[in-house]
Parts: sequence; C-alpha cells; structure tokens
Amino acid sequence: MKDFHYPCRERRRNRGAAGLLLPLLGSCLWAAVVGYKPVIIVHGLFDSSGDFKNLQQFINESHPGTNVTIIDLFDRSASLQPMWKQVEGFKAAIYPIMQNAADGVHFICYSQGGLVCRGILSTLSDHNVHSFISLSSPQAGQYGDTDYLKYLFPQFVKSNLYHLCYTAVGQRISICNYWNDPHHRDLYVNSSDYLALLNSERPNPNSTEWKQNFLKIQKLVLIGGPDDGVITPWQSSQFGFYDDNETVVEMQHQDLYLSDVFGLKTLAARGDLILCSVPGVQHVWWHSNETVFHTCMERWLV
Repeated sequence: MKDFHYPCRERRRNRGAAGLLLPLLGSCLWAAVVGYKPVIIVHGLFDSSGDFKNLQQFINESHPGTNVTIIDLFDRSASLQPMWKQVEGFKAAIYPIMQNAADGVHFICYSQGGLVCRGILSTLSDHNVHSFISLSSPQAGQYGDTDYLKYLFPQFVKSNLYHLCYTAVGQRISICNYWNDPHHRDLYVNSSDYLALLNSERPNPNSTEWKQNFLKIQKLVLIGGPDDGVITPWQSSQFGFYDDNETVVEMQHQDLYLSDVFGLKTLAARGDLILCSVPGVQHVWWHSNETVFHTCMERWLV
C-alpha cells in the first residue's frame, strides 16, 4: 500500500495551493481504504471479543479504514463447547461479512480459534478468505501439562487425560476434540471427532472436498514461538508434533504434510505457506504484541 502514500506526498510538495491539500488527502485516504480487505478475528479458549482491542488498534493504525470484526460468540466458558458446534456458530456469523466483501476477507484466528477457522475453511465451499493467519494455534493438536489443563481437569495430567478425552463424554469438550496423545495414537485417530477428521487421519468421505475448499485461501500464515508456554509442543502452531518418544517432528516431516492430505504441501509449493516464529512471547500476549503484528501479520492484511 506504500504506492498510495508517496505520490500524494510528492504532489503536496509540488503544489503550493492550500486549497488542493484536502482533496488530495481525501483521495489518498480513499485509495488506502478501498485497498484493504475486511479482517475477521476469531478468539480462543476462555477469551472474549473484548480481549482483542489492541490487535484491532494495530490494524487500524497500519491500515486506516479497515473494517475489523471481532466475532462475539462462545466467550469464556462457552468456548468449551464442542468444536463442530462452534464452527457452525462462527460460520453463521461470518458468512454475511464474506458475502458483503466482493474482494474477499482475511482471517486472524487465535489459539483454539485457529482450529475453528480451519473447520470453517474446510467445510465452506464458497468462502472468500485470502489470508488465513493462525496465531499460536494448536494446529497439530495439544499434549501438555499446562495451567489450562490443571484448571479444567485438576484430577488429570497429560499422561492420563486420554481416559476422558477419548470417550463420547470427553468429545463434548472442545479441548478434547484436539487432544493428541502421541502414546495413544490409535485411540486419538478413532475417537477424535474433530482434529482427526480435519487432518484426514482416519477415512473421511469429505476429505477431497474439504481439501479443495481449504486451498481456496491465498496465504496460510502460521505464527508461534518457543516461549508460548501453553501450546504444547509449541511447534504444533506450525503443524509440528511429538512422535511416540515425545520428540518433535517438524511439519515438513509429518505424514499430513508429505501426503498433502489437506493441502499443506500444495500451499508450500505455491509459495503461500508462511512460518513466522517469534521468541519471548507468552501465549496470552500474542494478540497484544505490536512487534508480532508488524513482523508476522501486517503485510498479509492488504
């Protein structure tokens, strides 16, 4: 968008008539405004729309006039509801915004919200999302003894949570929909009603259609970092995950990438898969960190 600004400054220097300044400034602002697609923000576990005011401010300061919508659904404890229920709810709220955006929209989806957005992008055949920015989201699953786990399931630790998560009751809780125990892969694959389906880790009759839908995005931006403290392993934010020895296997060596089951390898081949790793950021601060915004997000929101 810099092309819009420099010519305007040049004209201003070359014309001394003060009466021309306002029309020129107005035309420059209009040029900037029409160039920015609407941005839709989807929150994560235990969050609410009010937690994203800083991110909204960053966007409006860098891209003035951008229409930013922070979806106010499944706030706080309601974010524990099953993932497919959340997908349908967020989809219903987001679809009218898409329909009113002829040039498309951008997604910024934080933490659990990144997995909600994947569900939307996979199942919505006529979405018009250009940049899908996944902000510290457990895209390959979650497996760690975090404060969240202790708060939600005080009687469990990571090694035995599968006893709850891989049951019909457990699958009614959002975090269990993407709990990925590397020591009980068979149970995960056969029990996960959400992530295992999204990743086509078990037979899914919709997998071809979902892949086609997902590949309609123009950019996939995967943001995470080693000091996150919640997403475990932190590389899950970039589709890396543990093997059965709890050694992290990076995305490029994961079966879901090598087999291109939902399009990661295709996106990489297109040059549309971006990894942005930032140290020193704890999980709850990703959406309020201005350096993260300018380094990892700003350029993809035009």
